[in-house]
Amino acid sequence: MIVGVIGCGTMGSGIAQLAATANHEVKVFDTNEMALNSSKEKLAKVMSRLVEKGKYSEEESRQIQDRISYVNSLRDLASCGLVIEAIIEDLGIKSKVFSELESYVADDCIIASNTSSLSITSLAASIRNSERFIGIHFFNPAPLMRLVEVIPAIQTNIRVLEKTKTTIANWRKVVVQVKDTPGFIVNKVARPFYGEALRIYEEGIADTATIDWAMKELAGFRMGPFELMDFIGNDVNYAVTETVFKAFYYDGRYKPAFAQKRLAEAGYLGRKSGRGYYDYSEGASIPEPNRDQELGRRIVDRIVYMLINEAADTLHLNIASAEDIDLAMTNGVNYPKGLLAWANELGLNKVVDGLDQLFQEYHEERYRCSPILRKLAAEGEKFKV
Repeated sequence: MIVGVIGCGTMGSGIAQLAATANHEVKVFDTNEMALNSSKEKLAKVMSRLVEKGKYSEEESRQIQDRISYVNSLRDLASCGLVIEAIIEDLGIKSKVFSELESYVADDCIIASNTSSLSITSLAASIRNSERFIGIHFFNPAPLMRLVEVIPAIQTNIRVLEKTKTTIANWRKVVVQVKDTPGFIVNKVARPFYGEALRIYEEGIADTATIDWAMKELAGFRMGPFELMDFIGNDVNYAVTETVFKAFYYDGRYKPAFAQKRLAEAGYLGRKSGRGYYDYSEGASIPEPNRDQELGRRIVDRIVYMLINEAADTLHLNIASAEDIDLAMTNGVNYPKGLLAWANELGLNKVVDGLDQLFQEYHEERYRCSPILRKLAAEGEKFKV
């Protein structure tokens, strides 16, 4: 099967490399000739480094690169059996591209979007044969990140869904199936990692360094929430939070934080701007955390309980299976444990009691306990993961 990729930015180029490595002929489309040349040159450098590291031989590297051709007309994707779009997150622009693409490809060609925030169902409606449309959400960098979220639209044919899942699994990816819901699994479930950390910070309970220390040293996360927000970019992270908040009809669980909004407004975007929650300029001092164990445990419990609750509610709303939710969080954002398995380990009653205490203290809907979490705790059951 020939794979088409629309867009040759970082994500599109990564998907092309991935498909070519899986022995597909690949056609990368972009209207910008300079961008196409840049993508080709960057791939050559990437493959050269991989050869130096012993990942591939010179011959294998050449074969992978030779499988990719770079085109500037959508007509050139006519022979593709799967086309994956990876361009700007704009519904109108994407819809226009899909509508034109459909007039060139065969009736059995699967048309997919790599969107992380837009409705797959809305995008599917932009083409005549909506049954062939599906979401395939890769994580950046696509060749390295193991997780891929596959999202059928309401219109998607079951055969298209199964063929897509099989294809991506053959690319040696961990595939999880997700209902077409804002944020899918990862970007929905991960919101409290940032949101509750920001709330703790805004209340003056602990500073950023202490919260990051607690989540790394005591909870086992690879990066603390403030380090990670600075790495992602505070403008990007805030925009995702705001999008999910609006998409869920302003549910208080996803409410953005003024602390992050103000940093974005100031241009303190994190590593890319040299300053965010931390100062990344040369010679800047690294703040020392308060290593009080009791304080650290309170921070960890509060954030982890909220993460577990979000994972439980994702299961309650039938967005994904318990197994796929835990796979998504361990493979998509490298959490130390699957959240539902973590709940089983802690004890569901302990999590429910912790959430109820937060609700009694704040009387805010963000702390409401998920019905399935409360039900399983009351029945003495566990999540089946």
